Amino acid sequence: MLTTCNLSQLIPEQARIWGDKVALSYRDYATATWKDITWRQFADRVGQVSAALLRLGVGVQENIGVFTQNKPEGVCVDFGAYGIRAVTIPFYATSSEAQVQYMINDAGIRYVFVGEQYQYDTAFRVFKMCPTLEQLIIFDPQVKRDERDQVSVYLDEFLAPGADDAQLRAEAKARAAASTPDDIINILYTSGTTGVSKGVVLTQRMYAAAIPANDKIMDLRETDVIMCFLPFTHVFERAWSYWCLARGCQLAINLRPQDIQMTLTEVHPTCMAAVPRFWEKVYAGVQEKIAESSAMQRRLMLDALAVGKRYNVDYRLRGLVPPVALKLKYMFYEKTILALLKKRLGLERANFFPTAGSFIPPQIEEFVHSVGINMTAGYGMTETTATVSCDWHHSPVSIGSVGRVLEGIEISFGEQNEILLRGDTIMKQYYRKPDVTAQAYDADGWFHTGDCGYLKNGELYLTDRIKDLFKTSNGKYISPQMLESKFVVDRYIDEVAIVADERKFVSALVIPEYKLLEQWANDNGIAYASRRELCANPLAVQMLMQRIETLQQEFAHYEQVKRITLLPEPFSMERGELTNTLKIKRPVIAQNYKAEIDAMYAE
Repeated sequence: MLTTCNLSQLIPEQARIWGDKVALSYRDYATATWKDITWRQFADRVGQVSAALLRLGVGVQENIGVFTQNKPEGVCVDFGAYGIRAVTIPFYATSSEAQVQYMINDAGIRYVFVGEQYQYDTAFRVFKMCPTLEQLIIFDPQVKRDERDQVSVYLDEFLAPGADDAQLRAEAKARAAASTPDDIINILYTSGTTGVSKGVVLTQRMYAAAIPANDKIMDLRETDVIMCFLPFTHVFERAWSYWCLARGCQLAINLRPQDIQMTLTEVHPTCMAAVPRFWEKVYAGVQEKIAESSAMQRRLMLDALAVGKRYNVDYRLRGLVPPVALKLKYMFYEKTILALLKKRLGLERANFFPTAGSFIPPQIEEFVHSVGINMTAGYGMTETTATVSCDWHHSPVSIGSVGRVLEGIEISFGEQNEILLRGDTIMKQYYRKPDVTAQAYDADGWFHTGDCGYLKNGELYLTDRIKDLFKTSNGKYISPQMLESKFVVDRYIDEVAIVADERKFVSALVIPEYKLLEQWANDNGIAYASRRELCANPLAVQMLMQRIETLQQEFAHYEQVKRITLLPEPFSMERGELTNTLKIKRPVIAQNYKAEIDAMYAE
């Protein structure tokens, strides 16, 4: 049963319904075990946060910062703030000092909750440059406060004074009851691939429209266990998790993104929101496993995937009934090879896995379905409360589409086939940026997404992003995302950045899979003293170029990559080359690797 009350009242209402059922779980790294928090305990902690915020004098629609990696404390602070009609502004756990300072000052924040040492240190260093900032509240008791810090407190200290104050609890209840559809819930600052930071205003009305719209077309169950892998700062994880909580599901909160493979095998979740990059890594791992297997094992695994493709992709996704012989063969593989593969990944209980955030290579989407995992492809933005479209669970699905548009959203197409949207889930304003807001809308109230696409048989397909299109010096337009998504399915390629803008031809900066490249060099007797020397070796470059040439045969000649450079280090957020959601920042890449790029175009 979906609970449809507003977010200010959701957790107390769910506690009334679900009581001692597990609501949240998290990994205790000290004991290497998972700890449970019941709905009743969750609601009690949310109430404590509401009372403590009131004691500090937090006003209706006041902005509060939450600067942490995924932790149950962060979820409790969010809902505690909603309970008194305050607004939470999540910061990515890896945000820089400049980003934190900008958000605190832009939103006039007085209180910032910080997770661990990095977040505390970063926030404390900008304290003096943030005139409104009064206090940091620290989640992790292991954090060491700066000796000059006279105002920060730990979470237990923050909660204790008002924990059992009946008057504060009553005031919080009255505030929650007064919540309106136009109340601001979050302001999510988007770093974007251009680096321009804008605060997207998400309201009660937007969440209230998005949650039931998703619930109508996907089979989320009260018994589902949800692995929270993406940062809660990301609108995809946030909106998805709120829908799961409204359904009564259990959230298993993954603290450290790099530990996801371990936590999957510990929790065995049934659902998880993911980005294509996660599945690309899974695909590369399976391909490596197949390559290392004996001839007999390799034949069986490849046949299992081929049968899985015919059964799941060619028949079931299209709404067709598979032939009996195919069904029997698939059932055999499903209980043997495919079952073993899913168990190794921790996904043997899989229900469905929403996937969005960037272009999904069709080969990756096909592979996931072939294994028997229901990847639910989708498309959305922060400005659209996440989902615009996704695969509907009881309608035909085409590989390569991003599904059908949610009920309640109007869609149209503008110049260059730009996707235009209207509806209650669509943002009405960027925070304190009326000029930027006005530029995002046309006279008829259509929100301009900047993404290009088309509808076919009721499904939405993305083609490119207007501001990401490159124009070569010959006047030809190149869509870099299409090329990049094609190349990353190769087991020797980790990441790619296409270069073409105002250039004579297309080139690429390639981050190879270093382990496999080194293994290839060793197997072929190629000596190297360092990773840098290996990446510069003409034979290594030639090998990768040949693989790229095979992958790009379907593209027009002017779209094909002519030269590549192998980089000895991956792109990084620290150097500003990636957004917090791991999308490449093309202007920064162009600047940081100017010498390497110019060398590819030297006569």
